[in-house]
Amino acid sequence: MTTLEFTALIGFGSLLAGFLGALTGLGGGVVIVPMLTLLFGVDIRYAIGAALVSVIATSSGAAAAYVRDGYSNIRVGMFLEIATTIGALSGAALALYLRVSIIAIIFGVVLLYSAYASFRKESDVSKDERVDRIATWLRMDSAYPTANGLTSYHVRNVPLGFLIMYVAGVLSGLLGIGSGAVKVLAMDQAMKLPFKVSTTTSNFMIGVTAAASAGIYLSRGYIDPGLAMPVMLGVLAGSLLGARVLAGAQVKTLRIVFSSVIGILAIEMIYNGIAGKF
Repeated sequence: MTTLEFTALIGFGSLLAGFLGALTGLGGGVVIVPMLTLLFGVDIRYAIGAALVSVIATSSGAAAAYVRDGYSNIRVGMFLEIATTIGALSGAALALYLRVSIIAIIFGVVLLYSAYASFRKESDVSKDERVDRIATWLRMDSAYPTANGLTSYHVRNVPLGFLIMYVAGVLSGLLGIGSGAVKVLAMDQAMKLPFKVSTTTSNFMIGVTAAASAGIYLSRGYIDPGLAMPVMLGVLAGSLLGARVLAGAQVKTLRIVFSSVIGILAIEMIYNGIAGKF
């Protein structure tokens, strides 16, 4: 395989990863790392470095469109970024001392639960009208556009969401995945945000989380420009395409896609973690 063919294949795979990442809030990194390591034989550390760059591209490409259209909750995202950034720095530092295969197995289990919890959820907007004091104090309650106009929602369980976001940040720093699945889990299940708000706010957040840990990987020499460039360009193009599709997508369909994809990736993570391939 020539260098041009190798670059083109990685670019195409990254485009698909970016499209999926923007559509579900997963972030392209959750597909990029398995793709580079299993299909192309790239060293896991360099795959993580390229994935972190791609996550930043995904966030930059999709988040602007989501903010403009009124889907992302900026106040929720900025507050929770405190937890994810601290977690990302912790995870990147721990990467030198912990076996990635063990973390991959743990992450796979978390993904399996995320798939199950997302798939079984029936209502898109929480009917719990109780006031959350922290959310009220921080003015997190908002509204998002639907076919029937703006629909308001209330934010719940802010401390629990903050804790889960720290875990998401640690996973991002360790595996370079952006941890979009865990972020969506925190906002959709714990904080009771509508699913489209959860996925779009996740896209808004993952770039900052990835940037926090990418600096550490860059200082260690694990970001190869020749590898990161086609990954970044492909993911950026895919994320812009995914942002256009999301507005007209059905929530039920998004949940099925979300659950199916992270379920498959969870099994892959667990298997490769046990087999010692990471």
